[in-house]
Amino acid sequence: MDYTLNINGRLLSLRKPVVMGILNATPDSFFEGSRQRTEADIACRASEIVAEGGAVIDVGAYSTRPGATPVSLNEEMERMRFALSAVRREQPDAVLSVDTFRPEVARMAVEEYGAGIINDVSGGNPGGSFGGELPMTESGNGEMPAMFREVARLKVAYVLMSSDATLRDMLLFFSEKVQQLRSVGQKDIIIDPGFGFGKTVEQNFALMNHLEKLHVMGLPLLVGVSRKSMIWKTLGGSPDDALNGTTMLNTLAVAKGARILRVHDVKAAVEVVALSEALAANGEE
Repeated sequence: MDYTLNINGRLLSLRKPVVMGILNATPDSFFEGSRQRTEADIACRASEIVAEGGAVIDVGAYSTRPGATPVSLNEEMERMRFALSAVRREQPDAVLSVDTFRPEVARMAVEEYGAGIINDVSGGNPGGSFGGELPMTESGNGEMPAMFREVARLKVAYVLMSSDATLRDMLLFFSEKVQQLRSVGQKDIIIDPGFGFGKTVEQNFALMNHLEKLHVMGLPLLVGVSRKSMIWKTLGGSPDDALNGTTMLNTLAVAKGARILRVHDVKAAVEVVALSEALAANGEE
């Protein structure tokens, strides 16, 4: 699983798992500790991610938690520009991922701030359920999402997330969407099984049990379980109490071949990777 991603002409190796640190420029993300509102807070968080060993900074300006207030394109764009400006001033060489389902925001982030990864929780959103202001499908192209053509044109890596509840449906979804992405020239594709999206707690654990079966796609796998409800609804408490559970599930995900861990707590995840690598190295005959 010696994957690489082309990030603005530089290769990011995924031979060993890398950690993507979450930076939320939102007032209502589900984990309160991740919300960064001021320029100083955003800059501080960006530096913290890098200092703790994060390879990628994932910036979001639209909360997709259940019940979150919808955000207009203009507001998401304003929030994202504000955050990316602060991150770039503080960490000019950092690999930036942008968490958005809107092609308009993706284009701005890549062209103005050099973002190298688009992290799209909508899976291309051919039904337009998130409400982007560019057409989510293009006339004459069937169900081809506008986001797919945009990321291919921009030549950036793309995280394709599934909200499907079962492994069978997820594999069918990934097969169809990867084929579409390849048909428009998209090179680097990362798949995300979408823990917490469209799934019950039990379905999330069933997916984790069979995570390795997603390797049939031949693509790097991103796992984002950080402080999610599958943890704290099982153990009790709230997202604030879910670090230990997050670390346990991240360890299992790495053992099952995850190449990217998307997390709030970067240091803990980096330690998971380091210990997993040491274990693997010392287990070789």
